[in-house]
Amino acid sequence: MSVAATATLEPETSATHDIAALAGKYLTFALAGEEYGLPVLKVREIIKILDITAVPQAPHHVKGVINLRGKVIPVVDLRLKFGFPAREYDERTCIIVVEVALQTSKVMMGVVVDAVSEALTVAADEIEETPDFGEHVDTEFIKGVAKIKGRVKFLLDLDRIFGGVASLI
Repeated sequence: MSVAATATLEPETSATHDIAALAGKYLTFALAGEEYGLPVLKVREIIKILDITAVPQAPHHVKGVINLRGKVIPVVDLRLKFGFPAREYDERTCIIVVEVALQTSKVMMGVVVDAVSEALTVAADEIEETPDFGEHVDTEFIKGVAKIKGRVKFLLDLDRIFGGVASLI
């Protein structure tokens, strides 16, 4: 290869490496008519809606806590956290119990979603960077956007979404 040909090659960007690192298994779920994905390794279990004990003076998206086999777990309604309108829970509504990394520890949290869709493997070529919506739209919690079977699924970063919420309870 000539020196001129070498100079014209574009090096891989760190964004390319980041996107490749996002490939893997995701649990997908519906929320307000859209599809989202969580890394399967963050998911501990999926349960039907239980009685949630309210926590006084908590933010509106923090529904309270549940007793899951003797362990108290905070529960957040992801619809409300994302600013979507509230809706009645039904037979498809469930709580995804996830592990969230805080600065000094990991905690279990419950995330209320409209319905769990499926577990699927997302390939690197199906993922794009999160579009830039300008300075007034915070997309730091979206790792990337997957295009699967003609549908868009937002791949979420739980640690960025909930890192500060767990300390409120």
